[in-house]
Amino acid sequence: MQTLHVLCRNATSDDVESLYQLIKGYAEKGIMLPRSKEALIRSIDTFVVAEVDGKFVGCGALTRLGDDLVEIRSLGMTEGYKGYGIGGKIVDRLIENAQAQGISKIMALTYAVSFFLRNDFTVVEKEIFPEKVWTDCISCPKRHACDEIAVMKKIL
Repeated sequence: MQTLHVLCRNATSDDVESLYQLIKGYAEKGIMLPRSKEALIRSIDTFVVAEVDGKFVGCGALTRLGDDLVEIRSLGMTEGYKGYGIGGKIVDRLIENAQAQGISKIMALTYAVSFFLRNDFTVVEKEIFPEKVWTDCISCPKRHACDEIAVMKKIL
């Protein structure tokens, strides 16, 4: 496997269209919640993007759920770039951003459990995150039959 030079950086307004298109593709497959362009513009400072040779190849975002808890959201890769460790680099950058905010725990709801286990997360019960349940799950179409797995990592 070739080595790629990956740059992970905080997103800017110039990234909105790329973020929108990537997230839309995942949402159409039912594996990520959709985000409108307006919502992306409002939350652009929560996103990290990955680039290879100046080309957008992936993203992830943090959403604060409590005083000491953030959630990784909208973590995805452009086709052809999975398996190069880029997702792990995005997660590392998100963890750095959370630590800079003094956050001690980071969680995600995911179908990619093995990816998060490789990145030192632990599988936990969703019910330990009432902050998540009352902010997002309450309006999710899958709320009564959620098939995502909760993972968490202590980072401070």
